[in-house]
Amino acid sequence: MSSKISGTNNFKVVLLGEGCVGKTSILLRYIEDKFNDKHLSTLQATFLNKKLNINNKRINLSIWDTAGQERFHALGPIYYRHSHGAVLVYDITDDHSFAKVQNWVKELKKMLGADIVLVIAGNKIDLEHERTVSLEAAERYAELVGAKHFHTSAKLNQGVEELFLELSRAMLERSERVPTAPVPRALALAEDDETASASTCCWTTPSN
Repeated sequence: MSSKISGTNNFKVVLLGEGCVGKTSILLRYIEDKFNDKHLSTLQATFLNKKLNINNKRINLSIWDTAGQERFHALGPIYYRHSHGAVLVYDITDDHSFAKVQNWVKELKKMLGADIVLVIAGNKIDLEHERTVSLEAAERYAELVGAKHFHTSAKLNQGVEELFLELSRAMLERSERVPTAPVPRALALAEDDETASASTCCWTTPSN
């Protein structure tokens, strides 16, 4: 269910996936149209805001980028609570990262049920020649769990804009079919601060 403030549809989106799959790169490409060749390691979580307009309806996305390291896994529920959408990212050259996506899907469905829109992103398609995750298997799995599957490359800026646009449309459509939910305080504060283009709860630093 969406939250509305002053006619704006506010959606919380969480990025989940193993470390090094490119979650932060996808987010920075979408928000700032930037790419850093150095791996960016997120410590706990950070979030950025994005405003867009779909069919003359204002949308504010609060996108949370979570740490992929195993030691931060237990903190996941803190960040995906009240989320309207989730982007589950795996590296097409890493089978283990795809298995982790399946674990996250199970966890999200157990905690949030059908109240969240799921999108799965097979990232790093610029390394197609090194692919180990079967394209057919990934798309079949996404269909099985009711998620849209996208092929992305933050480096080449492929599929990123389309992913978030489709996710936003799906969240908007779902919000129009259910009553409006109470506005979470964090989203209300973010919307009130019209001058803020980005916010963080923790540091994001290049890894060694």
